[in-house]
Amino acid sequence: MQQAPQLPPPPAETRQPATAQPGGAASSARVFASEVGVIFNAIRPDKVDDFEMVLSRLKQALRESSDPSRRMQAVGWKILKAAEPGPNGSVLYVFVMDPAVKGADYGIARILAEAFPTEAQNLYRLYIGALATGQTILNLNSVPEPVKKPD
Repeated sequence: MQQAPQLPPPPAETRQPATAQPGGAASSARVFASEVGVIFNAIRPDKVDDFEMVLSRLKQALRESSDPSRRMQAVGWKILKAAEPGPNGSVLYVFVMDPAVKGADYGIARILAEAFPTEAQNLYRLYIGALATGQTILNLNSVPEPVKKPD
């Protein structure tokens, strides 16, 4: 089996804040600690085609993976594009992971490297080059139904 190339980490402005791990170590992996994960991506208007091409390869990587966890990610990972312009005229894409797969890393670089080791670096450069600003990452949980008071 071919080993995935080593890719540089995403630029600091696109990374999820590090989360504490056992033993005090930190991780910049995109692992959601909630029922639903959301990532907002503001994309440069002139790079929409590059971004959508990378998303197409990402979907393919998840669908065709031999890893059951990756295939589960493919089912719950919705990609939405806003009709309205984003900040500074950017094009806003929203990734909704519903449900978020427990313990699964949603890092684009890792997924691309696993599936397409020879082209992953170029795909990742296109992906990062398309970002107009950093990403916003949210962990979301359902709000419980309000408790009804007896009459």
